[in-house]
Amino acid sequence: MNVSGEATRSFWMLDTSFPNAPRLEQDEQCDVAVIGAGIAGVSVAYELALAGRKVVLVDRGPLLGGMTSRTTAHLAPICDDGLSALVKMRGEALARGFQQSQEAAVDCIEQHVGRLEIDCDFRRLDGFLFPAAWMDENEAARECNKEYAAAAKIGVEVEHGKGVALKGHEKAPILRYPNQATFHPLKYLRALLADFQKRGGKAFADSAVVEIEEGKQVRLKCDGGSVVTASNAVFATNSPINTWVKIHSKMAPFRTYAMAFDIERGILPDALYWDMDDPYFYVRLNPGPGETDCLIAGGRDHKSGEADDGEARFTALEAWIRALVPDLGRERARWSGQVLDTIDYCGFIGRSPGNGNVFIATGDSGQGMTHGALAGLLIRDLIVEGSNPWEAVYAPDRTPPAAFAQYVNENLTTVKNLAGYLLPGEIKSADDLKPGEGGILQDGLSKLAVCRERDGKLHRHSASCTHLGCIVHWNSTEQCWDCPCHGSQFSPDGTVLNGPAIRPLASPAGEA
Repeated sequence: MNVSGEATRSFWMLDTSFPNAPRLEQDEQCDVAVIGAGIAGVSVAYELALAGRKVVLVDRGPLLGGMTSRTTAHLAPICDDGLSALVKMRGEALARGFQQSQEAAVDCIEQHVGRLEIDCDFRRLDGFLFPAAWMDENEAARECNKEYAAAAKIGVEVEHGKGVALKGHEKAPILRYPNQATFHPLKYLRALLADFQKRGGKAFADSAVVEIEEGKQVRLKCDGGSVVTASNAVFATNSPINTWVKIHSKMAPFRTYAMAFDIERGILPDALYWDMDDPYFYVRLNPGPGETDCLIAGGRDHKSGEADDGEARFTALEAWIRALVPDLGRERARWSGQVLDTIDYCGFIGRSPGNGNVFIATGDSGQGMTHGALAGLLIRDLIVEGSNPWEAVYAPDRTPPAAFAQYVNENLTTVKNLAGYLLPGEIKSADDLKPGEGGILQDGLSKLAVCRERDGKLHRHSASCTHLGCIVHWNSTEQCWDCPCHGSQFSPDGTVLNGPAIRPLASPAGEA
């Protein structure tokens, strides 16, 4: 989601401006065109520039203004869904490849930080898995043993432990994962972008790709009319805009929530923390001025478009973290972001199915920072060398047999959504909407997405997502329309904020 559509502002945006970049106003020709300027797109563009390729980077909004600006920036190479689930789903060999590649992504970030002397609070630290609030000691111990056994199978360093510095968990069974990491993502990526441009790379903001012509050369037409022609193209747009069904049917969009609070330095040891709940909660610190740091807590995930209760989720998240850290200070920021979960816990990074010179990076599955940095390494190798040792782990054309049930389950969302065309609308009249509210209105045989901005301005559009026609749902927290099927997002005026859609919501029949 681009900055222009926000209703909340993440902690990373509080004191970090976005890099200035011009709008694309002229045709460009290059070796590689990269679409999407978040951590995946910037990492890919930067690694290819280091390899001597001529690269053009474009984004529909400001550089770094999408989902990367809404992360909590854990650099944890441990599978987000648990190592035992990963081994069961992909087998030991591919699970080991996943772990090795994720560790390599963190190492790559660390190397760039050192080489460019980036002041971005990068540091290595421990990660702790601790019990969910509802677990008793026996249940927590069983979960620790299960994850410990899976870690041993694929070479993950982990230790059994007892207790973390969170109230009620001082003597609980826990696992400690050493050598995790964290950083300030926007400060890191600003430095990479600056060096990318010094090396001849070109970056353009506010330049949405609206037409894609694939072939021996890839032609990308932007909304201003300019065309980028490239030997290779990489779509790193959170959700890819170049493929309609093959990838999107193997992912599901989820919304996650985060809050930042002041905390006196020393109250909580500097580490990464995540619990055993499903979906789980997670915590980290960020250095602050003087004797005050910032604690960032996240969780309360749900499928995009299937709930509009952001305020209640923030309230629950705050209650959870204040119970664990009673001496927590004032709230600094609150925000939400969208995560694309895949059917087998690993991203889709590599050649777009059926295209030899088109590549994608998507499906971060809650690990956008490491998946993004990894995309830079993997796609660089595929373009420069023709292969990469981890390409089978992330191959976009895969559908593992063990994931079939998950595949069917995720696609039921689309079936249920399309059935919604037969149901009545959510609101009876646009007059019922208060500022900041939106809903679906029945208009004859059609459904309209109607919302009233916080300044009172009313908007009416077709409720059909311009990707595959699913009915959009209003997100009052971020003041946008969410598509629950494949993750497209639209601003109140219908403009696309996040793909896979590339066209705005249509005007109602009979209206301009």
